[in-house]
Amino acid sequence: MTTNENTGPTAPRLNFAKSAPKAFKALIGLDAAAREHLDPALVELVQIRASQLNGCAYCLHMHTSDARKAGESEERLHMVAVWREAAHFFTEREQAALALTEAVTRVSDAGVPDAAYGGAARHFDESELAALLALTFAINTWNRVALATAKVAGTDERAARR
Repeated sequence: MTTNENTGPTAPRLNFAKSAPKAFKALIGLDAAAREHLDPALVELVQIRASQLNGCAYCLHMHTSDARKAGESEERLHMVAVWREAAHFFTEREQAALALTEAVTRVSDAGVPDAAYGGAARHFDESELAALLALTFAINTWNRVALATAKVAGTDERAARR
């Protein structure tokens, strides 16, 4: 179901996977390739932060659930949204990844500042940095797919797993 900011739920929207299978498979490929060089816990933190910034409840529900299943603590999950103020919960590497994720996700605000890019480059080798960028590109695209097609958090993400 979609939502109308004034009246609430309206008619269902298209199923992107069925309506654009080649694009959907390409996005799955990008997502899978990006994960290859990164720690699974870091992957979830990046996906959670981008989903928070983009206001994507569907992806936020999915990735916080996946992070819990992978052993992530509730304490750290609660701190992702305020990671700068709660930096002691995260390693320097995680902080660098979160900073770059925010910069790329908010690229229209100020581009990707040298400080955010350089911070990540100090903690990730070139292949890891490229993977981190690709992961951020992928989650931002997934967020937009979920928002544009009005995916409902907690009801259908398991059926449409990437």
